[in-house]
Amino acid sequence: MVKVEIAPGVVLWRERLDRAAQSAMLEAVFARVEQAPFYRPVMPKSGAPFSVEETNFGALGWVSDRDGYRYAKAHPVTGKPWPDIPPALLALWDEVAGYAAPPECCLVNLYRGGAKMGLHQDRDEAARAAPVLSVSLGDEALFRIGGETRKAGSASVKLSSGDVLTFGGVARMAYHGIDRVIAGSSTLVPGGGRINLTLRRVTL
Repeated sequence: MVKVEIAPGVVLWRERLDRAAQSAMLEAVFARVEQAPFYRPVMPKSGAPFSVEETNFGALGWVSDRDGYRYAKAHPVTGKPWPDIPPALLALWDEVAGYAAPPECCLVNLYRGGAKMGLHQDRDEAARAAPVLSVSLGDEALFRIGGETRKAGSASVKLSSGDVLTFGGVARMAYHGIDRVIAGSSTLVPGGGRINLTLRRVTL
């Protein structure tokens, strides 16, 4: 495991999870996906579908539809509450987040078939003193992170399966996204692709 500071407030732990831990994490994810299946959100107003599929774990889930971005207590398709956050993810938060309160949301993004994520801010949370924690499983991805405006300079870093990244403090409102996923670079996820787990504290 190698700890790297990408930029002020942005820390990457390479290979934080070994292969066994990655497999165990993936098993925990798919067990919960049976309760809260992946679905494809749409953009506010336009209704254009995301290229990624999503679901959530925890008391709150991040959703997007024609009415906007927000946190909701139930799956928008099934209407059922989100399943719990895997204990291993809660333990990871306790180890590296440096924040007293636990996360309330684990957003799960599934990247397949050329899916990517444009530059955006995580700005729907009241608890902005808490960092965002990201876990990568499966195919490698080119992650881009910049500043508090779209015009600020940005840096690109390759994220591999088992990598853990946090951004907080001066970087909490940084624009970030996924430029592309390198298909076939991992055999972890059945059927291929990348799963990203993003832990967030939402309320104060």
